[in-house]
Amino acid sequence: MKNLVKRLLLGLVIVAVSSQLTYALDKPYDGISADELMRITYDIQYTLFAKDYQSVGDVWMITKGGFKRHRKFLRSRIVLLRESDDMRYKDVVVFTEPQNVKGLAILSWTHMNPEKASEQWLWLPSQGKVRRVSQGDADDSFMGSDFTTEEITTRRWEDETYELVGEKKFEGYQSDYNGKTYYQDTDCYVVEAKPKKEDWYYSKRVVWLDKATGASIFDEIYDTLGRKVRTILKEYGTPPDFPEGYLPQTFLECANLRTGHKTVITFDDIKFDSGLKERLFSEKALMRTKW
Repeated sequence: MKNLVKRLLLGLVIVAVSSQLTYALDKPYDGISADELMRITYDIQYTLFAKDYQSVGDVWMITKGGFKRHRKFLRSRIVLLRESDDMRYKDVVVFTEPQNVKGLAILSWTHMNPEKASEQWLWLPSQGKVRRVSQGDADDSFMGSDFTTEEITTRRWEDETYELVGEKKFEGYQSDYNGKTYYQDTDCYVVEAKPKKEDWYYSKRVVWLDKATGASIFDEIYDTLGRKVRTILKEYGTPPDFPEGYLPQTFLECANLRTGHKTVITFDDIKFDSGLKERLFSEKALMRTKW
């Protein structure tokens, strides 16, 4: 706890830029706690090291028999870290292909206050309306994929408790999508994460974190009966592709161990610090923008 307080007070490199705050990523160190490790991995997941983020994504939903469905999306995020109105970041995902989901969008606002739940809205272009999404829907499938809405947009560091259960070499994971073997013999911290919500859809996650960066590379998700039901692989881009210290996700593969179904997400055309305006992250912007 002492180290965590020290990090919060002294470890952040704070820079004021047009009323926004950003900070440099911390790196793991000997003796680091599970709480500190998981804070780093969430900073990486939501690109809190940058002022803003944009990417083009492809989603492949693959059945056990190999049948594939494809969707394409745009994702944008503005990082605010603004204490005056309790706003951490705003994020929007908009589907652009195929035609039957074109324009469908999910807007999320995440707050600084850990006691305040994230806010989320769904834009339904076919109905011409915005629907407020309940926090109780966070365990739903994200747009028909093997990911939950919580995993893609709403889960925060404050939503779980953490325990460091070991330091091991990751055995490696072979992707069914591209045949590539990821992270074989990578030195990792292993953290057990349990949800604070009662009667939630999972009992725990076993999270493998790269000791060099603190990024989560592999999740094992267990149901309420303690059975491992899904896994999630995560790959990241590194310099020289991106600025020093920037570590965006570039590839995700979620495997449903019950059904044999998989979902793969790839991120391309990633951009940082391009000057996105906050007004783009509003209900009105969802309704007015032509995707």
